Amino acid sequence: MDRVLSWLRKLCGKEEAEEEKGERDSLREKSSGDEDEAPYYGTINGGNAAEASCAPCVGAASRGSVTCPTCQGTGRIPREQEQQLVALIPYGDQRLKPRRTKLYVCLTVTICLLMTGLMMYFLFPRSIAVVPAGLNFSSISFDNSTYSITLNMTNMLNVTNNNFYTVHVSQLALEVLHKALVIGKNTVTTQLDIRPLHGAQMHYSVSSKIMDNNTYNICTWSKIKVHNVLLHIQGTVTCSYLAHSEQLAFENYQYVDCRGNVRLPGMSGSSCSP
Repeated sequence: MDRVLSWLRKLCGKEEAEEEKGERDSLREKSSGDEDEAPYYGTINGGNAAEASCAPCVGAASRGSVTCPTCQGTGRIPREQEQQLVALIPYGDQRLKPRRTKLYVCLTVTICLLMTGLMMYFLFPRSIAVVPAGLNFSSISFDNSTYSITLNMTNMLNVTNNNFYTVHVSQLALEVLHKALVIGKNTVTTQLDIRPLHGAQMHYSVSSKIMDNNTYNICTWSKIKVHNVLLHIQGTVTCSYLAHSEQLAFENYQYVDCRGNVRLPGMSGSSCSP
């Protein structure tokens, strides 16, 4: 009885082997028959599919793997479907892992921060210094009938540009005061461009008339050796840069000799503010 059972088992095993061999032969014939009609597809490692055997694909299905539903394990597809089917790339393929991504991101961020810092440093507005430089020329005349003094002065004004771009000066407005009274005004329109980190000197003239008896006596009395008149000069400078207009104020206290037409050193101050 045991001999009969073993003989039957051998017979069944031979039949299964023959069936599996027939399936493999039919798949090989089918793949070789479609060779002229189907394109080859490269493997992950860059080889050609014609160099790889199709038999492992069929045998792999019996070891827990799944046959490709597109090519049915042959490694080929019909040529008419070449532009329709999508090639699948494995998750571990190197093409899905860009190299030096962190380096490129860090480099881009660093360059952007550096460019932003440089732009802020060079374009950040800095102060424009306006400093009176004193008297350049003066002439005085007296009117005995009205006891008045006519004083014509030409003064100097230093403007310094501390920015990294050009500053355009368009207007200068000023007034002269004596004993808190306005005795002269003038507005000068100019077209002055000051280069970056440079300075320029402006000359302005103003005519003043002093209507004060005490001042007239001091200037005309010969027994008095010192003939000084204290004047208070204040004004504004209009400048523009980077499509922005700004007014800078300045003031100065200045002694003027009303006899010798010479400016004496002494009480003098100046200030400027944007």
